[in-house]
Amino acid sequence: MAAKRWETHNPSGKRRVVVTKVLPGDRWLKILTRAGCRVEVCTSTDILKIGEIKAAIGKQCDGVVGQLTENWGKTLFSALKAAGGTAYSNYAVGFNNVDVDIATELGIPVGNTPGVLTDTTAEMAVSLTFSAARRVVEADAFMRGGKYKGWLPTLFLGELMRRKTVGVIGAGRIGYAYGRMMVEGFKMNLIYYDIFQNEVLEKFIREYGEFLKSQGEDPVSCTRAETPEEVLRRADVVSLHPVLDETTHHLINTKRLRLMKKNAILVNASRGPVIDEKALVAHCKKNPDFKVGLDVFEEEPRMKPGLNRLNNVVIVPHIASATDWTREGMAILAASNVAGILRGYPVWSDPNSVLPFLEKNPPKAAPSIVNAKELKLETLKA
Repeated sequence: MAAKRWETHNPSGKRRVVVTKVLPGDRWLKILTRAGCRVEVCTSTDILKIGEIKAAIGKQCDGVVGQLTENWGKTLFSALKAAGGTAYSNYAVGFNNVDVDIATELGIPVGNTPGVLTDTTAEMAVSLTFSAARRVVEADAFMRGGKYKGWLPTLFLGELMRRKTVGVIGAGRIGYAYGRMMVEGFKMNLIYYDIFQNEVLEKFIREYGEFLKSQGEDPVSCTRAETPEEVLRRADVVSLHPVLDETTHHLINTKRLRLMKKNAILVNASRGPVIDEKALVAHCKKNPDFKVGLDVFEEEPRMKPGLNRLNNVVIVPHIASATDWTREGMAILAASNVAGILRGYPVWSDPNSVLPFLEKNPPKAAPSIVNAKELKLETLKA
């Protein structure tokens, strides 16, 4: 075992599961121990290195619950396979840190935790939007620094969002939720870009616009842009919600930043590498009225030089999903993925509808296995 601190639960369990970080709540642990698992949990807050995880897997390991901060590729999946492992779950909805193709080649199901982060993450994106727009962090530091001498007409002037245009790049579950919150809450027009049309979002905004008209108000509109550039040019605030792959790495770069309005707001609660952070620092320095809200960073936990000194950037440490309910729900789903596979359960057929797994009598299934189809795993109808 590696030099980090580890705790063992249910030492007499016949199956061995490694969990690389302490998870919130205790239900996830009960799920694994009831499945007959000896559970070994790393209690260190340090990010484990590949060699440390490999050492923890050892010669016999049935499954692992890992973190988005870990690189799960050929080295770790080969070690898990050699140790007799048959299950892995990422404690995250995203899995860009996981080489799913390698896992599939080795016959290892890969789980994730969708369905419980949607509103929580969208709410954080909204929080970042208004923290940046209304210069909340700057004003807080001003007050704490004892600089407030009295009300002034020009003190910390920010941006009003009501009736302006909100842009969303990546209109999946979280992008949809964020867009709806901004439209419904602040009567904003929406422009979005996604390779897939979001008919549900468009229908909601169309019907909400009709409701506003019935109340004697101007309606709102929804436009599906043909390119990200169109969103960047037209929107007053742009929130990023794409998946991270080779097409979205550095989606926001010097050229595209220049397309945005000088007083626009850019929000990222998706994945850090979607933004070229060096280009962002340069743009924010040159354009002090441009504002940014970041929950994620290109090379976490590090930030590019100068980012932390910019007053027009709000930065928080990857906490978009950080509510008790969400993080405990993620733990339950991750544990249920591993326990379900080890028990020989089928895979839940609708990973977008996983809330039954948080209830008292959950389905006997693995809630979300991203390579279930490739591995030809049996499914249970949701």
